[in-house]
Amino acid sequence: MTLSESTLPRQQNSYEAIVGQVSSWLKWDPAELDRAVTGLERDAILDGVRTLNTDARLGDADAFYWQQLLLARIYGLHTLIPGDGASAEGSVLLHEITRLLEEATIEVEDAHIEPGLIDQAPAEPAAYLSWLKQLARGHRVYKHPYYREFIRDRATADDLRTYVMQESVVDGRFDDLLAMMQIGTSGAAKMEIAQNFWDEMGNGKPEEVHTHLFNKIFEVFEIPADELERSLTANALLSGNLAVLLSRYRRFYPEAVGFLGMTEWLVPDRFVQVVHAWERLGLPDVGIVYHRLHITVDSQHAAGWFHNVVIPAAESEHMRRAIARGTLWRLNSSARYLDERMPAVTV
Repeated sequence: MTLSESTLPRQQNSYEAIVGQVSSWLKWDPAELDRAVTGLERDAILDGVRTLNTDARLGDADAFYWQQLLLARIYGLHTLIPGDGASAEGSVLLHEITRLLEEATIEVEDAHIEPGLIDQAPAEPAAYLSWLKQLARGHRVYKHPYYREFIRDRATADDLRTYVMQESVVDGRFDDLLAMMQIGTSGAAKMEIAQNFWDEMGNGKPEEVHTHLFNKIFEVFEIPADELERSLTANALLSGNLAVLLSRYRRFYPEAVGFLGMTEWLVPDRFVQVVHAWERLGLPDVGIVYHRLHITVDSQHAAGWFHNVVIPAAESEHMRRAIARGTLWRLNSSARYLDERMPAVTV
């Protein structure tokens, strides 16, 4: 099939059809794609994406899922090396579609932030850091019952299998997120991110690279690659998309500082519960090495991140506001994701 033989969905309000159409373009040559899809055809697909975004913003669960799935697939162009070399990365049309999806996602995340909350941030860096931590401690996601009650004491092996697949969108590529976000940094911040990245790289030992250790869990549960995407919920996709969005754009660097820093700060307590569940169920030890390691490592990473990245940046009002914004995106999106996990397990 050639590009000219592809057709747009007949009904632009069909979310799956819109996503399927754009997805079918992801392996085309970017210049060929931009030459082939023009005029009314181009306007129609952009209008379809705008409709998808509007419906997602208004609370349509199906629209939200397809919106985040499409964004995740497009981000794959920027985060994965295509095995056959085929990629539409660089297409002007795909860039416009991406921006529509990103802007809609950003609008919704900002709407979840309590009005005036960021204005309360202290100007003095040490006080600002204390305020950030208190913000997290007072948030409903802190020590969420999904981890403290369900995962720890009630989760089955199948529940952990599902949990691991959902978490793969962030945990499974944290090294790449760090690599993207450190571009353009300098001084203590660059050194801290570099040390964090080197730890993720197993300090130079291939068998201890953290993504390699994480993938051992997939072996324990026999999770094939093609099952991952099918298993992901809209909120899990959102978590991964927010991490990529903030890490790949230089203008969102401070938001990435808040988002990834809070991710690491929350990890140790959460992973204690996962390890407890793993041991309770008597699952193969090789599959829990990643979580055991991060209980200690992420405590150290969070402390270094706060001291060497957040505090120096907090001298700037712009940085303080943006770091707080990224922090709240992480707290709020994580809360919605964990809330989503609870109904299915509390029946």
